[in-house]
Amino acid sequence: MPSGQARVAPSGSLSDVLVGRRAELALLRTVIAAPPSLALVEGEAGIGKSRLVGELLAAPEAPGAPAQGSARKSVRKSARVRTLVGQCEQLQEPLPLSPLLDAFRLAGDELAASRPANPVIGALAPLLPEIAEHLPPPLPALPDQRAERHRVFRAAVALLDHLSPLVLVLEDVHWADSGTHDFLAFLAAHQPRGLSVILTIRTETGPLPIREALARAPSGPARAIGLTPLSPPEVEELAGGILKTDLPRTFAAALHETTGGIPFVVEEVLRTLLERLPASEIPGRPDVLAGLAVPTVLRDVVVRRLTSLDEPARGILGAAAVIGVTPDDRVLAEVTGRDAEEVAKALATAQAAGLLHEEDGRCRFRHALARQIVYESVPVSGRRWLHLRTAQALERGPGPRPVARLAHHYRLAGRTADFVGNAEAAADKALAHGNDATAARFLLQALETGELSSDVRVRLAVKLGRAAVDGLAHAEAVPILERLLATEPLPAHLRGELRFALGRLLRQQGEARAGYLQIEGAVEDLGDRPALLGRALAVLAAPETVPDRHVDEHAARCDQAERAARRSGDRDVDIAVRIARASLLLEQGDPGSWRLIDDLLRDDRLRAVPREHARACLNWAQGALHIGRLDRAEALLAEGRRVADQAEYLRVAEVVELVAAAVDRAAGRWDGLEPRARRLAGPSATFAAAFLDSRLLHGTLLAAMGPVENAGACLGEVIAVAERVGAVWPLIPARMALSRLLLTLDDPAAAAEQATAGLALVRSKGNWVWGAETVLCLVDAMDALGEAGEAAGLVAELAAGIEDAGAPAAQAALLTARAVMACSRGDEPEADRLLDAARTTLGEAGLRYDEAQAAERLGRLRGAAGGDCLESALRLYGSMGADRDIARVCRAMRQNGVPIPYPWRGGRPSHGRALSAREREVALLAAAGRTNQEIATELFLSRRTVESHISSVLRKLNLPSRKELRGLALPAG
Repeated sequence: MPSGQARVAPSGSLSDVLVGRRAELALLRTVIAAPPSLALVEGEAGIGKSRLVGELLAAPEAPGAPAQGSARKSVRKSARVRTLVGQCEQLQEPLPLSPLLDAFRLAGDELAASRPANPVIGALAPLLPEIAEHLPPPLPALPDQRAERHRVFRAAVALLDHLSPLVLVLEDVHWADSGTHDFLAFLAAHQPRGLSVILTIRTETGPLPIREALARAPSGPARAIGLTPLSPPEVEELAGGILKTDLPRTFAAALHETTGGIPFVVEEVLRTLLERLPASEIPGRPDVLAGLAVPTVLRDVVVRRLTSLDEPARGILGAAAVIGVTPDDRVLAEVTGRDAEEVAKALATAQAAGLLHEEDGRCRFRHALARQIVYESVPVSGRRWLHLRTAQALERGPGPRPVARLAHHYRLAGRTADFVGNAEAAADKALAHGNDATAARFLLQALETGELSSDVRVRLAVKLGRAAVDGLAHAEAVPILERLLATEPLPAHLRGELRFALGRLLRQQGEARAGYLQIEGAVEDLGDRPALLGRALAVLAAPETVPDRHVDEHAARCDQAERAARRSGDRDVDIAVRIARASLLLEQGDPGSWRLIDDLLRDDRLRAVPREHARACLNWAQGALHIGRLDRAEALLAEGRRVADQAEYLRVAEVVELVAAAVDRAAGRWDGLEPRARRLAGPSATFAAAFLDSRLLHGTLLAAMGPVENAGACLGEVIAVAERVGAVWPLIPARMALSRLLLTLDDPAAAAEQATAGLALVRSKGNWVWGAETVLCLVDAMDALGEAGEAAGLVAELAAGIEDAGAPAAQAALLTARAVMACSRGDEPEADRLLDAARTTLGEAGLRYDEAQAAERLGRLRGAAGGDCLESALRLYGSMGADRDIARVCRAMRQNGVPIPYPWRGGRPSHGRALSAREREVALLAAAGRTNQEIATELFLSRRTVESHISSVLRKLNLPSRKELRGLALPAG
């Protein structure tokens, strides 16, 4: 059960869910359920005090039902209890008793129905002219002001007693006038038996004058309900609800750090981001939080608190903002020239104003945005001077030099040489700890400096090339390396290293051909650096790169890499080359690849390098999927995910999600898969190298589920981009998928064209395991065109290409292609045997969608005797939600007189044999000759929905095809 519960959100709130306040809400309910009672809801501004009270009053079990109008000043009615809500305003001179009187004014209807008899209540009539007619007559004025005030207090208590049972809520009592405070003290001593009081109070304004009176109330002390900031998981839940999506851990953590877990600040930050970006893009862009413009409402709140401080305190707080979110007292004293007592006093004052809070015994800015506002309040020249003073104070401090902080302060102080030296040292330190992202950030900042000598620039660029590959700084690093290679006369070994780094970065940006060519060029320069040479050659051995390199060439590169690794004597390079060899053999379905993989997985040297370990497992998992070894893919994915999570290896996070989604597709676990695939291929994706695979996955799902137009567009985009960047994978499977889609649309000529283009790529690459399903598509297209007899040579070529390959998907495709050939020459028993073998192969491999397609083929071949196969296919398609396939197999069952089980998936509601109103509407338009797309446009439906309705109509009316609808008198629904 999630901690948030949908309720009535306050005006202007982005979220209709209260997050993280279950215990506080339960306690507040307990307090008001046992009158007379007092409750203080306490917390800093924006923490959610009013929201908690609003949630209490809006709940079904609350004292009354929500009234129309204001959510903060209202009367709620019930046979058992009423609720009055009043608001204290932030005025220079608050009006006496204003929140109480405002609440009473809204009780006119209640008082009209039940006029109070106690004459003392008449003392309120002059103060409440709007409802005076419902009150006893006014009383003569008393000469003593104290006596008059006492009579008004008695009158208010009497009126509250008359309205009881009652819950009185006074919001923001910290802004109340002294008269209201005095009345609350009086009320605490004379509280009616049926009255519960809830007060909301800001904690940073100091203790309330009436707190002691509330603690000594005869009915018992006031119950304090303190609200604290939301935890990181709660911030994630709140933001996810607002953005309507799951949040990556990196974004949720950054959002919590930025906002301090204060719900109001979280909402304001997201409101600002939503003005700049679509909601779907925000979770993938944690970087936008770093340069975020502070929301205006939040800035006004913080500036108001800041101006409440005296000048010395503002100066010390400004210096604290320059130093950091958690300023060091020693450094702060040195920077400001103040003694420890003055610093402590200033920080205490800022904490009382709500600008700082205590965490682990130290003062810390309430949240990063509060610090940013205070920082920006310091003039630019003053900030530069304070940054310099801070850096100098840090230099003089004890312990190791804090090079990262020094780099930060020297950069903002304008001290270029000091900044570059410390930035490089910080990058070296980060690299030594495996933090490539931080190293890349420091190096990029240093290289942006225009005052570097050539040798320093080259040295930094080489380090950047090493760091950026794993540091997700591809887009920023690529132009720097390209410019350096184009303008600097470099020695061969440095030129080779930079070209190798550039090639890897380009590949990760999705530029497969450009990256491959850069690494090929680097090989020529790395002859004297065998370790780097071995790694470069290992990358060139990967077959899923460019389309115009044969697997024999990749094998030759792998042989060269092994020789370079031996020459280097570097055991890590040896591991990298062995990984490449295993991957090359795996993609070709070589059974020997599993022995190599298992040996590597047991090797302590691989386990000692978690990133290499995780990458290898994920690459092998993808290769296992390519050949149809789902069992190995799932095991490798699990190990890769575990290692990546333990190592906090963020670069592969999207790859893990992609491989997991691809595994689920192969296994037939399609529930929620389409939106996952859409998100992976959407604008929030950050790892360009995985983009095409994500789009291919989404396209293949759409081909089965619809709409078919979207599927075609998606696959067409994959083909166009893959051809542009020179990526053979997923170009081959994308052409195959589009060919298969065209076959389902009865366009065998276009299907043959796509399959032929894919076959050319297969022959160029020399990997027939990748091309088996492409061959099958081409054989199917030729069969539909009446040319199946011409495909014998092609099928023989495929058989020779995958002989002895341990690739279930390819072997099943070969069996199916042979079955198509057998059927075309009239040998149906042989075709039946081959299709049954293909179905068995796919079933044993756990490839559920492919198994369903094989069962459908076999059922079609057997005709009326194939009911079991067709029903099996139908149930498999149904479990996956493959609506287009469902419609097709249902047509086949009707054509063969096979009864369709209904409901066949999950027990959907049925109208029996009668048409529903919508089905009748669709059927009438179809009977008039409208196409599915025309019906969809006219009725504002998706084409997939129309197809589903047509299928249902044909089933209910026992018609073999929609042609039979023409001229048919349709029964009423």
